[in-house]
Amino acid sequence: MLKGLFKEPLGLEGTKTKTQSYERFELGYKELEIGSLVFKNGEWAFMYSDSFKNQNEILPLIDFPDKNKVYRSAELWPFFLSRIPGLSQPAVKDLLRKEKISEDDEAALLKRFGKNSITSPFTLVPEMA
Repeated sequence: MLKGLFKEPLGLEGTKTKTQSYERFELGYKELEIGSLVFKNGEWAFMYSDSFKNQNEILPLIDFPDKNKVYRSAELWPFFLSRIPGLSQPAVKDLLRKEKISEDDEAALLKRFGKNSITSPFTLVPEMA
């Protein structure tokens, strides 16, 4: 019940990536590739990399405890959603308008803002087409 109350950061209610888009991101920590986040056919998927599975120094992320599972969801997980700033901020609104980024496209917002976060030591790098 509480999970539903705190699912989306303030200012990100209603964001949704277009179902026909395809995006891929690599989650990393220092030199280690942690895993991949993929959006395809209206679904998000997260899976750990082989290099992460074969090490024991860094524990799995709390939201994704099983190293061997492919996690799937129609909604972007809070771990990744928190990398997008609140869209009600005037500077963010201005930037989105200038760069022609839709406020309701999570994947585009993640590509623009998600690489680094003050709340996380991980990097999230979009795959270049």
